[in-house]
Amino acid sequence: MKNVLIIEDDLNIAEMERDYLQLNGYKVEISQEGVAGLKKALSGIYDILIVDLMLPQKDGFEIIKEVRKKLEIPVIVVSARSEDIDKIRGLDSGADDYLTKPFSPAELMARIKSHLTRYERLTGKATAAEVINRGGLEINTASHQVYVNGKEVSFTTKEYELLLFFAANPNIVFTKEHLFNTIWGEDCYGDPATVAVHVQKVRKKIERDSANPAYIETIWGTGYRFNA
Repeated sequence: MKNVLIIEDDLNIAEMERDYLQLNGYKVEISQEGVAGLKKALSGIYDILIVDLMLPQKDGFEIIKEVRKKLEIPVIVVSARSEDIDKIRGLDSGADDYLTKPFSPAELMARIKSHLTRYERLTGKATAAEVINRGGLEINTASHQVYVNGKEVSFTTKEYELLLFFAANPNIVFTKEHLFNTIWGEDCYGDPATVAVHVQKVRKKIERDSANPAYIETIWGTGYRFNA
């Protein structure tokens, strides 16, 4: 089990990230201010850090610089600051990636998996990218490639995020509202009905018979379930 440290002063965002990561099998801790967050980060027990930039006591830029003096683990910035100068400064401080709020939790999950896989490969801790296999369906979470019965199939970003979420959480029933909030984000303008549209698109790409789906099952009156 991978250990993740979230340094984020907005508890709602931190808990949303934590819940999503725990759902995907990660062990997560939260720190809401900079000094305590840096102390935890330097303990060396975490596999990856998720850091906000605007923090009390010590900002994210300082934390990343201090971490980089001792550790080479992946660091992902998640910040409301969307200016190019902030992204450049964050990456120059030593961050591996920069995600702007509001963001899709599924995208954060995909980036975390990608950076962990790359780090493990570079340090000799892994020999292959993480691959999710569900019958004839194969998802390479590092390269974002999807294969159906050995043949690569192209997906849009949201289709991929939806499929990845389903495949990573098999045999659980999710409502359309939950899927919409998770993939598109609670602050996204739109209608949960768009979930049904995307489910149909994904089914056409992965199912042998999209009218009688084997993977993504409709649970009438509730939502959808991915059958592993």
